[in-house]
Amino acid sequence: MIVVVSDRPDRSQPLVDAVRAVAECRVVGTEETWDRIGPLRGVIADITLSRPEAKRCLRLLTNRPARTRTPLICLTRSSGHTAFTEARNLGATLCLSALAEPRMVVGSLVREVWPDKSVADLVITREAQRAGTLMTSLFASAQSGAVDMSNVEQGVDPVLGAIQEGGLSRWLDEVWAHDDVTFQHCLLVSGVVAAFAQNLGLSGADKQLMTRAALVHDVGKSRIPHAILNKPGRLDDDERTVMQTHAPIGHEILSASGGCDPVTLAVTRHHHEMLDGSGYPDKLCSREISDPIRLLTICDIYAALIERRPYKAPMSSRDALAILSGMDGKLEAGLVQAFGRAVQDTP
Repeated sequence: MIVVVSDRPDRSQPLVDAVRAVAECRVVGTEETWDRIGPLRGVIADITLSRPEAKRCLRLLTNRPARTRTPLICLTRSSGHTAFTEARNLGATLCLSALAEPRMVVGSLVREVWPDKSVADLVITREAQRAGTLMTSLFASAQSGAVDMSNVEQGVDPVLGAIQEGGLSRWLDEVWAHDDVTFQHCLLVSGVVAAFAQNLGLSGADKQLMTRAALVHDVGKSRIPHAILNKPGRLDDDERTVMQTHAPIGHEILSASGGCDPVTLAVTRHHHEMLDGSGYPDKLCSREISDPIRLLTICDIYAALIERRPYKAPMSSRDALAILSGMDGKLEAGLVQAFGRAVQDTP
């Protein structure tokens, strides 16, 4: 945990928000005695060091029993040598100007606390954890009840932020560490969709919309028997028939829950439809399949091809793209080509 000590929480809020992008963060005042706070990874002091209560707070921190010294970054409001000396005397391991951008302060924090990590590494790990927690809650509530779309909304920014910060490949590496196959697939698809939407230059609203749809597109699997859902091998015909009900079931769950936009509802029901009418559940044909569905279907198939399964090794991106290209007539060729460029261009 990172602690921000502040005598003006309103002024420190941008810094706190930046810290929370990489780690758990707690804000305390200068009255803090440190006896109720557990293990610390680092402290940022955004306080006026000349005040007696500020000095007392930092001295208590310095004298706190610990096996290793806690990195302490002091933000000073004076660039003079005296201010830096005072901060050092109070235990600061690093002094920065209080006018420094929060992102720069966080970069310095990461170098002090996690010297083998980058800001992007920590952002992606934290955002993947947040999105994974959301998926766990989403599927638990959907098993027998409704889905709160306002909670789903909280998972959109973590995915978009991680893709923006570190690119698709880092997101995939992080998500592959998730044990549950279904959760892993939803997170993979949401990251692939976010990267594709970003590469296409979609508006912020459309990126939000598509990422939200990707997060819940497989919610119907919450009601598929575990023996089928987690079978460590290929499904037989009867099992495949049951599995295919996840699309209409997901649509029913979201419709009954309320508050779900039409695009997300359509994507959830129709993400296995094909342009030639060979898909399911409604065997839609070309003009009946909207652009958002076409986009997410490509991302869904790609994610399924590259992900690790007990019965198959992950396919390389090149081989997966070759399969997508070979599905001409089922998938929109121009969109597949654009997707290939997006995947290749994404770091």
